[in-house]
Amino acid sequence: MRDVPIIPMGEDPGGHEAAGDPPPRPWQTPRVLSSTAGGGGRWLDAAERFLGEAGFDRAPWLAVVFALGITAWFALPELWQWCAAIVGGVGAALGALAVWPPGSAADERRANLRLAVVACGLVFALGVGVVWARSAIVGAEPIARPAVTLLEGRVLEREDQPADERIRLTLAVRDAETGTARKVRVNVPTAALGEGGVPAGLAEGTIVRLRARLMPPASPMLPGSYDFARAAWFQGLAATGTMVGTLTVASPAPESRGLASLQRSLAEHVRSQVEGSPGAIAAAFASGDRGGIAESDEAAMRDSGLTHLLSISGLHVSAVIAAAYFAVLRLLALWPALALRVRLPVVAAGAGALAGVGYTLLTGAEVPTIRSCVAALLVLGALALGRDALSLRMVAVAAGFVLLLWPESAVGPSFQMSFAAVLAIIALANSAPVQAFLAPREEPWWARTGRRVVMLFATGVVIELALMPIVLFHFHRAGMYGAFANVVAIPLVTFVAMPMIALALVADLVGAGAPFWWLVEQSLALLLWIAHVTARQAGAVRMMPQISTLAVALFACGGLWLALWKGRVRLAGFLPVAVAGLLAAATPVPDLLVAGDGQQVGITMTGPDGNPRLLSLRDGRSSYTRDNLMELAGVAAEPVPLAEWKGARCSSAFCTLTLQRGGRDWVLLLGRGRDQVEERSLAAACADADIVVSERFLPRSCRPRWLKADRRFLERSGGLSINLASERITTVAEGQGSHGWWCGVKE
Repeated sequence: MRDVPIIPMGEDPGGHEAAGDPPPRPWQTPRVLSSTAGGGGRWLDAAERFLGEAGFDRAPWLAVVFALGITAWFALPELWQWCAAIVGGVGAALGALAVWPPGSAADERRANLRLAVVACGLVFALGVGVVWARSAIVGAEPIARPAVTLLEGRVLEREDQPADERIRLTLAVRDAETGTARKVRVNVPTAALGEGGVPAGLAEGTIVRLRARLMPPASPMLPGSYDFARAAWFQGLAATGTMVGTLTVASPAPESRGLASLQRSLAEHVRSQVEGSPGAIAAAFASGDRGGIAESDEAAMRDSGLTHLLSISGLHVSAVIAAAYFAVLRLLALWPALALRVRLPVVAAGAGALAGVGYTLLTGAEVPTIRSCVAALLVLGALALGRDALSLRMVAVAAGFVLLLWPESAVGPSFQMSFAAVLAIIALANSAPVQAFLAPREEPWWARTGRRVVMLFATGVVIELALMPIVLFHFHRAGMYGAFANVVAIPLVTFVAMPMIALALVADLVGAGAPFWWLVEQSLALLLWIAHVTARQAGAVRMMPQISTLAVALFACGGLWLALWKGRVRLAGFLPVAVAGLLAAATPVPDLLVAGDGQQVGITMTGPDGNPRLLSLRDGRSSYTRDNLMELAGVAAEPVPLAEWKGARCSSAFCTLTLQRGGRDWVLLLGRGRDQVEERSLAAACADADIVVSERFLPRSCRPRWLKADRRFLERSGGLSINLASERITTVAEGQGSHGWWCGVKE
């Protein structure tokens, strides 16, 4: 054999020993260095392996991070914090590129981590920047103070609300003093229009003249209440109010009929065919006009967990698109020559898309409807391309589209509930147990139908569980039997009510719609019966005070982890959900609730029967004030006027009451009127009280032992929620900071 020549291949790895050098220590090798330099290296190795082996879609997580950046802008009160959030996101991305540069030795070990940190950091910063820019572009500075003023402006939007006996007009006007263009919303009572009713030509584009009492958009009445000022800011509204006097049409609208006029005509036609409450709901399904629905029916639908059926969203848009898709597909399949030459699913998808877009425009093109339409169009595109229609990536694209155009919707209940429900449906449908349960098999028709009914109920339960934290956080009350009611209500609306409305409208073209309208009336009367019966059951409604932000964040983290990961690792999401459930269950009931104007105070007590009761300082007629107090106190029973409560002493000017909380007595002195009180007597009463609340400015001589919440204090703090045992005061002003919609006095 020939000798094989020795080819030099570089240094021998074992050359250290041959040369007499000691072998390298484990920490001297770069690859081992990263995992033995401490716990941090091991954690990074574990994270890198997890990201490499998880097999997940990145798009949903990027949508989550984008929404997180938007939410951070709302949560952070000051401008410097917004800047720090953007710098932090960009800095994290640049830091990851610096520590693990592409093409380096670290690139192989940290490629997934680097990609995650860079993408998440930049998307987070983008979320903060997008909502900040949106606020600066569309935000409208509210008027400084309430005023009665003469307005002349162009009608931008008209909304009929027959259930409230009024018309709501959105006007473009100019300030009489400064000439600044403003957008205001005015409620016009129909009684003030006289016997002639609504003036002819009152529509979008009309120039009207009226006198109105305007107010700045209201900030939250209490911590946790609805923030109308924030919603009005992003709608561009500078003021809202009510007309006083008469309305004059200075210049009628052009003759051309737009979508708004068509929507009103359609709603009026439907209500003329179906009377009463069923007609109001049918008009809402056909045109998106909910103004005719009675308050009692709204409350029943809400407490039974069926209120989502009244808002034109995914269910309605999907029903319209699916009906158009299958109708066109079946009809064209009857034409063999066309079926052999054209891909009918693509044509049917185009017809469904046109139907969905048309229905969205006809029903007002509200943000929830647009969001649902975009998601449905993505599903149609997937069907036409032969791709998976129900995917998390589709949800992520729809969410990103909405958040990019309307980033403020990220903190609203509509967006959160809609996408939480869709995520719950997709996560449940893609789970292995459900796929095995629904797998095709040889069985009788009744068994197959039974499995589908069971799956419908299970889906309803999962959706209710997913939405419960969101509903309780925003509305402080939730219907507990919604899953049972929806099992009947959803098929009733999807397969009976809405198809009958469509057939009735088509049949009306030839005057043959009466039988279909009768079926519509009966189906919607049944829907209302289900809602009222469900809402009347014991335990149908769960009331809860404002749950903490930490609990909501844990619910969100756990729910997203369960929905977006795959395999057994997703089960780890139950841990934060369980912790959040414990925090929510332990939410303390506030002892005192003080409205931002100081005119109303709610006090939680234990009644003689042992059940919680709510005392109200004033026996007000405002259902809005009463509902806010009841919801944030977690009390379902009607409030009791403080003057009628045993142990309270009231005069025309003040009420006083002693509470036992936290092992001590708290003496309350609550102003209930503007009657003059001699200053020396007032100072003596204040000195004997721990807490003083008044809607007026109190003199400096009034010095209670703990809290003086007079008009001067409340103008800075807004509404108050007070826990006496922990001596904690929560204010509306917390977190408002430099946001433009905050109407309180800024520090």
